[in-house]
Amino acid sequence: MTLGPLMVDLVGLALSEVEQEVLQHPLVGGVILFSRNYESPEQVAALTKSIRALREPHLIISVDHEGGRVQRFRKGFTRLPPIGALGQHYMQHPKQTLERAEQSGWLMAAELRSVGVDFSFAPVLDLDYGVSDIIGDRSFHRDPQAVASMAHAYIQGMKRAWMPAVGKHFPGHGAVEVDSHLGLPIDERHFEDMWQADMLPFRQLCQSELAGVMPAHIVYEKSDSLPAGFSPFWIKEILRDRLGFQGAVLSDDLSMEGAAIIGDPLARAEAALDAGCDMVLVCNKPESAIQVIDGLRMKADPLRHMRLVRLHGRHGFERDELLASQQWKNAVNTVLSYAPDPELELNLK
Repeated sequence: MTLGPLMVDLVGLALSEVEQEVLQHPLVGGVILFSRNYESPEQVAALTKSIRALREPHLIISVDHEGGRVQRFRKGFTRLPPIGALGQHYMQHPKQTLERAEQSGWLMAAELRSVGVDFSFAPVLDLDYGVSDIIGDRSFHRDPQAVASMAHAYIQGMKRAWMPAVGKHFPGHGAVEVDSHLGLPIDERHFEDMWQADMLPFRQLCQSELAGVMPAHIVYEKSDSLPAGFSPFWIKEILRDRLGFQGAVLSDDLSMEGAAIIGDPLARAEAALDAGCDMVLVCNKPESAIQVIDGLRMKADPLRHMRLVRLHGRHGFERDELLASQQWKNAVNTVLSYAPDPELELNLK
C-alpha cells in the first residue's frame, strides 16, 4: 500500500477502533502526535508500535518536538531548551555553538527514535525579527547565515540519529506579528528582500539536507494573493523549480485560522495538494479529517510516495541502551552547559 497524502492525529493514549479504521484508509499516510497522546516513554512506544503494525510500509509518525515551548513529550524526556538559546552564543563563540547545535539535534532525534517516532517537524528556519511571539526563541537567530549554519549543524546531529529533517516555515514566518493559528498574517515585504534574508537558510539546505519542508499559512502579498501553503507560485515555481527541492512538502495544520480563507476542510486539502503539497495535516478536529477522507478524490502517486517514504526514520535505538550510553550523557551535559535545567533530576556522572 502506498502512503496517502493525509496526516491525521489521535484523541488519546491508545488507538480506538475507529482510529484503527481511519489509519488503514489509503488516503492516510501519516500520524502526528500531541501532548494528549503522551503519558510516558513506555506508553508512547507502545502507541507507535501499534500504529506501525497497521500497514506496510508503516505510516509516518511525527511530532512537534523543537524544545522550549514546543516539546510534546516531557516527563521521561530531556527538557530541551528553545533553539534560540543556542543562537545567543553564536556570534561570540561560533565553533562551540555549532558543536552544541549538532549535539542538541542528535539528542532530540535519538530520544524520539527510541520510542518509534520517525521525525520531528524541525528545525525552525525562520528568522527572529523580534515581532512574532509565535516564533520568537523558536528561531536560532536574526541573522540568516547564522540560522543556516546552526541549522546545518543541528541537522547533522539529527542525521546521526537516523532522523530526517523537515524545515519550516517556508518562505519565512518571523516578520509577521499575527499568529497563523489565530488569524491570517499578511507579509508586505518584496520578494527580493525575502530571497536575500528569510529564504537564505532554505536555499542553502533544501537540496541536500532537508527531506521535507513545511510552508507557512501567510500571504506574501507582493508575490501572491494565496497563503504560501496553498500557492503554486511558492511551492512549484520557487521551492521546486528555482530552489530545486526534491523532498516532501507538508502543509501546516489545515485547521488553523490562517487556512480558513480557502474554505472548508475539504477545499483546504484540495487546494494545498493542487498547489504542490505532498501531504496535508488535518489536526484537532476529527470530524474534519473524516470529511476530507470521504470527499477527497486522488489517485496513488508513486513520486509522492517516494518523497514521503524518505521521512521514515532509519534504524533506531533501544531506549534503555540509549540512556545508559556515554553518548547520551555527553549530549545532555552539553545541553545543560548552555541552558541549565534546575528541574533535571538525573545522575549523569
